[in-house]
Amino acid sequence: MAVTRLLPAWRRSRRTEPDRSDPFVAALVAALSPDRVRVDATERRLVAHDASIFGGGRAGPVVFPETVAEVQAVVRLAAEYDRALVPRGAGTGLAGGAIPLAGAVVVSTTRMNRLLSVDPVNRRAWVQPGMINLDLTRAVAAHGLHYAPDPSSQQACTIGGNVANNSGGPHCLAAGVTSQHVLAVEVVLPDGRVVVLGGEDPEPPGLDLRGVYVGSEGTLGITTAVLVRLTPDPPAVTTLLFGFDTVTDGAATVGAVIAAGIVPAALEMMDRRITRAVEEFAHAGYPTDVEAVLLVELDGPPGRVAAEAAAVERIARDHGAGYVRVAADDAERALLWKGRKNAFGAISRVKPDYYLHDTVVPRRRLVEVLEAVYRIAEAHDVIVMNVFHAGDGNLHPLLIYDAREPGAVERVHAAGAEIIEASLAAGGVLSGEHGIGVEKRDFMNLFFSDVDLEQQARVRSAFDPACRANPGKVLPAGHSCADIAALTAVPDGVWV
Repeated sequence: MAVTRLLPAWRRSRRTEPDRSDPFVAALVAALSPDRVRVDATERRLVAHDASIFGGGRAGPVVFPETVAEVQAVVRLAAEYDRALVPRGAGTGLAGGAIPLAGAVVVSTTRMNRLLSVDPVNRRAWVQPGMINLDLTRAVAAHGLHYAPDPSSQQACTIGGNVANNSGGPHCLAAGVTSQHVLAVEVVLPDGRVVVLGGEDPEPPGLDLRGVYVGSEGTLGITTAVLVRLTPDPPAVTTLLFGFDTVTDGAATVGAVIAAGIVPAALEMMDRRITRAVEEFAHAGYPTDVEAVLLVELDGPPGRVAAEAAAVERIARDHGAGYVRVAADDAERALLWKGRKNAFGAISRVKPDYYLHDTVVPRRRLVEVLEAVYRIAEAHDVIVMNVFHAGDGNLHPLLIYDAREPGAVERVHAAGAEIIEASLAAGGVLSGEHGIGVEKRDFMNLFFSDVDLEQQARVRSAFDPACRANPGKVLPAGHSCADIAALTAVPDGVWV
């Protein structure tokens, strides 16, 4: 994989401290303020990583705008000095999408974190991109509303980052991912213009550029405000936990539930290894003597929820569920979800590092691909734990390792590449919610034809003909206009 050869070389680059008298830096300071333009090596090193295993990027100045006008000023200066830009939220991304390459300016939107307005009657709100996902739900809770997309990192990830990656979450099976909950996006384009894509009308005129923008991973502009759709809190919720003697029985239950015409709010599955790690970490009351657990949540009118819960329990028992637990109250429900939401943190009790994958496969081929994942991990001598959104086939294999062990990183990358290939061979897709970033950029040719990629490049070029917006991401070399030139525009040793 090309990126794994490039990044270690960047880590070996000579590091120098840039002079704040640099004309570009001086112009940024004049547009913002000295305390909101950071050039010290420590600050830049911190933003050279995200939550993925793809570290070693190189950041230029790190800027913290607080208004749309300030974002415009930064973008226009970048155009004047021919510098690349990388928008960044909380840095919780798992595909390397927010890693700055070759001295790009990092535009942090973390100070643009306010709830701008709430319309509880029409169930929508304007929010700034730096607002934390869970904070939005807390802010509108008094209206009996919530924001449905709930990534596992929702206590830290931002709405702008969710828009960039079209993020999902456990409760997106019935509700849909971010794109179904974004009505409009205010964007500063790479030439400095401000546009609103979408709108408050149910059917805004013209092309659906909002749909094009959501999931574009910062390659089309910088988000400065988002009009989100809010969802009413359900009148009734029931959460069930099932334990199975085999992963196959659990996966078969998933298919049977959907085949019965029941679409739960959430349908999550974990294998034995991750269940044990979660239980030792969160003490959620998960059974540790089963091979797989299935967490099912149903919501809606009380009568329907009760009938569906009874049907789901019957289906699970028919498919070999030997452990059945129904959350008795909100406290027990929260405890069960605490276990699921903290699954990735729990693995630190096993090994210090992990590579979290994200592919989607047809539900009917879940068992086949899971078996392939186990075989691949064993062949590369890597520990794997599986936790995933079973309802829509969104797999999240966790490859557990210790980067200090010789050869461990290489084995993990090799296993990861084979997992991607196995998922695609089963009729799957590259990503369900984490995005492409640098992680899967060089796998795009396996899924898309040259014609497909060229059309994507044309769309990108329409927004950003100079390729200054998050260069080097998503599209592979040869289909990404001026990406290669942008990556080499800043001389080595200037911003390293």
